[in-house]
Amino acid sequence: MEGRSGLWLIGGRGSVATTAVCGLAALGAGLVPSTGSVSERLDLDPAVFPGWSELVVGGHDIVRTPLRKRAEELAAAGVLPARLPAALADALDAADRDIRPGHDPAAGPDRQVDAIEHLASDITEFRRAHGLDRVVVVNVSSTEPPVHSLPEHADLDVLNSALASPGQRVLPPSALAAYAAFLAGCPYVDFTPSPSLRIPAVVELAHRRNLPYAGSDGKTGETLLRSALAPMFVARGLHVRSWAGTNLLGGGDGANLAREGRAAGKLASKSRGLEALLGGKADAPLHIDYVPDLGERKVAWDHISFEGFLGAQMSLQLTWQGHDSALAAPLVLDLARLVAGAHAAGESGPLGALAFFFKDPAGSDEHRLAQQEQDLVAWVRRLAVSR
Repeated sequence: MEGRSGLWLIGGRGSVATTAVCGLAALGAGLVPSTGSVSERLDLDPAVFPGWSELVVGGHDIVRTPLRKRAEELAAAGVLPARLPAALADALDAADRDIRPGHDPAAGPDRQVDAIEHLASDITEFRRAHGLDRVVVVNVSSTEPPVHSLPEHADLDVLNSALASPGQRVLPPSALAAYAAFLAGCPYVDFTPSPSLRIPAVVELAHRRNLPYAGSDGKTGETLLRSALAPMFVARGLHVRSWAGTNLLGGGDGANLAREGRAAGKLASKSRGLEALLGGKADAPLHIDYVPDLGERKVAWDHISFEGFLGAQMSLQLTWQGHDSALAAPLVLDLARLVAGAHAAGESGPLGALAFFFKDPAGSDEHRLAQQEQDLVAWVRRLAVSR
């Protein structure tokens, strides 16, 4: 790809963002292999998709902890190799200088339109300062409650009027970020289950400006397993009676999801995907619990009850343990490359071919992992051929 592309991270000093920044710098310097990267397996056409060294990072965050400090904390927690923060100090400091104060709902401004314009201005200035051809905005901030005060069928004109009204809070922060990205002429990716891309008036702006977008809720652990295993039961004609799951999380993500209403969006996206995979409803209780002792680790346990030939009752149990930031970060970098390529190729609207990366994919009803991979590979090849 000619020129360079920007990766603008909403939540730019969080665990996922810090891991992604470290990973990008380490990949560019040849310090680590590309383990966990999907895009490296796709043999991307460099004339269409940017390479690691062609991505420049900036972002928004309301947290002030420097990236280098966050990287040291993640290394101490076992997410990053111990040697990496010191080896990447210059790259971390450079990225940190391009992280701007994000929107804090508790601190104003009085009109949400002013917050949007400020956020959009930061992105536009970042693109200008670095001479970038495009900027992909990716939301990796804390999950929000799935509520807002905008009527479900309100159009963009109604939204704009409400945003300009003093004292009204019609959109959650994630939707303000999405609106700001589209206002700045940038494609947007929601890696969280926040409601930004499920608000019709917000995505209407993307369509008016012919911008691509992708989401929602990155598929990193338990749902990844479900999207591979559920089709197995369907293909074998085995009836799944129940699929219970428990997620144990530490760190900032666990603490955030423990707050009232915060886990609802993530639980909903997980449930929608399982129902689609099984082709109908099953008893599927799901819990997310905060366990501070786990630190940056997460544990997911599933119990699957299924019925076989002649009504034989059987079950499968599985446990997934991992570092969520290490699972998510390479996908964030993959999405930056893929969406930058889509934007360069003139794609617009929901990028359904990227369903492989999400629990609740925009623009696609496909949840089976193998079929999602086939769709992704075909899309990448099509963009390469059509350039």
